[in-house]
Amino acid sequence: MMLRQINRKTKIWLILLVLFPLLIVSACASNPDNQHKDSATPNKDKENTKSSDTAFKVVIDPGHGGKDNGATGASGQYEKNFTLSLSKKVQKLLEDEPQIEVLMTRTDDSFLSQESRDRPKYANKQDADVFLSIHGNTFSDSTVSGTETFYYHKHSRQLAQIIQKHVVEATEFRDRGIKKEELFVVKDTNMPAALIEVGYMTNPQEESKMWTDEFQSRVATSIVKGIKEYREKSEEQGILEWIS
Repeated sequence: MMLRQINRKTKIWLILLVLFPLLIVSACASNPDNQHKDSATPNKDKENTKSSDTAFKVVIDPGHGGKDNGATGASGQYEKNFTLSLSKKVQKLLEDEPQIEVLMTRTDDSFLSQESRDRPKYANKQDADVFLSIHGNTFSDSTVSGTETFYYHKHSRQLAQIIQKHVVEATEFRDRGIKKEELFVVKDTNMPAALIEVGYMTNPQEESKMWTDEFQSRVATSIVKGIKEYREKSEEQGILEWIS
């Protein structure tokens, strides 16, 4: 009798030992909190792809704005509206780049003071990697045409060259090259900075193209290509400097 009781107890313990881990696994699998954690993990990783610590920060600066109309084109339209329209297209394309974080100095018809240096101050505060100011050109002679890019610091020259190359290919306007110029938006910025004059708004032929959606989309794509090429080259140069 005693032996049979012992055997019965042993069987019960064996059954419990087998069932207990199964119950634990089952409870964990049905726990809503654990399911939430599992499903949230990929989203968290996705958000981290544009972490401020790892992303390549690009500040896009639509020239002029508010009471500062910029150039008045041959059609009477203002430069400030052209630069904002084109910049928003650039912004949208850059937002699709997983390793790039895009920031804008303005997203509407806001006025930014030249005297207070709002634009370069914003880029410096964000600790951006690249600053690009977008403009439309003007001249008293309506036959003057072309695309040109300005820079100031030596470390900005390569950026200016790359942006100029890509934008000229897109505009198909005269290549006026890059120039060193003491413009506050490229002088007061700590990071590599360039100012692109896409075309002359005072030239009727160029301006008529500049307002079209097809033209702006093509130029926006070229600017993004330029930024990506500059990023790749700067990273390669950084690796070469590190191992040399």
